[in-house]
Amino acid sequence: MSAAATRLAGLRRLAQPASPGGAAGDAGGGTTELSRRVQLGRLVGLYLVSAFVALVITALLVLIVGHSPWSVFSALYTGSISSPGAIGQTFDDAMPVLLVALGTLIAVRAGMFNIGQTGQLVMGATAAAFVVLKLHGPGWALLLLGLAAAVAAGALWAGIAALLKLWRNIDVVISTLLLGYVATQILAYVVSNQSLLEEPTPPGGYAGGLPQSVLLPNAVRMPRLFGQIPAFGLSVSFVVALGLLAIFWVLLTKSRWGVRLRMVGANPLASRRFGVKVAAIAGGALVISGALAGLAGGVLLTSNVFRIEAGFDNSYGNDGLLAALVCRDQPAALLPVSFLFAMIRTGGSFLLATGVPNYLAQVLEGLLVLAFVFPPVFIERREWARRLKAARALVLRSAAG
Repeated sequence: MSAAATRLAGLRRLAQPASPGGAAGDAGGGTTELSRRVQLGRLVGLYLVSAFVALVITALLVLIVGHSPWSVFSALYTGSISSPGAIGQTFDDAMPVLLVALGTLIAVRAGMFNIGQTGQLVMGATAAAFVVLKLHGPGWALLLLGLAAAVAAGALWAGIAALLKLWRNIDVVISTLLLGYVATQILAYVVSNQSLLEEPTPPGGYAGGLPQSVLLPNAVRMPRLFGQIPAFGLSVSFVVALGLLAIFWVLLTKSRWGVRLRMVGANPLASRRFGVKVAAIAGGALVISGALAGLAGGVLLTSNVFRIEAGFDNSYGNDGLLAALVCRDQPAALLPVSFLFAMIRTGGSFLLATGVPNYLAQVLEGLLVLAFVFPPVFIERREWARRLKAARALVLRSAAG
């Protein structure tokens, strides 16, 4: 075996992830197929039990506020997947969540814990709004330029945090969080200044008293798929997001970059000893995360909200962060988990018609996040406890002998 092949094999061993659920090998170093099936069955059972408990707690809370739990779950179903139009809207809401979650997963693999997705999304949407509202040209060209500007703005905003980390070793969690507050202030300024993006004040003033940008013309909005079924209303953002998910899925699992990304996140010091440029890999992962969050802002603007104002992001960045947390480093889970979050979002808008407070949808979302995070953590903790107990027993036997 050549030296290069030996080195690459060492890199792969260093980057090899732990088995799901922290499964331990048997005495021969492998795990039997039966034990894998048992562990998978336990994990699925825990997921089902945890989700059931979350739904029961939500139902009890609904009863406490004096409403019927059935009306809540019926409203969530009606608003999210009961018709082609509802499904299309749910997919539209899922795509920004998916893009943010994908970027978060990439950054976390490299050990860069980006929690400033909201700020990066806001900056991306603001940059896209400048392009599509201030420039002139064909609608399709402005749309593409706007999305490119959104990617660049999100990458730049995350790049500031990466530079601070590499230059002054400032914690990424702190810098990305604080940069999010700066982004919201920039948004408030640009939509309050008519020389920038503020819509001319109507005679009666703003509805609700909040300044906002001009509504995007139809020519620069994201095209819709399946035009022969207007009620479906699926945006082209679906194709964009799924295409990026497929590309990064391959890169994360099959490419040398994916191996090095996992190496840097697992052990930066050992990665340096193998010749990996840790700063470039980690900083690049954070920039890519910001770029995807910025693109999510551009997609949200051009396919859903069509104008920017304070609060237009509507917690999409936070939902993407939570979706990545639920997926636990598994790109295959990003689409269904993002769709689940979007179901709660779109279905929650129907709760007001039942008289149930809308915040109960957020309570359900939080409980489901806990329900999906709990099972693998519980199994891993039990496995580590079992290993520790076995190691102690071995030490005691050795000492007695």
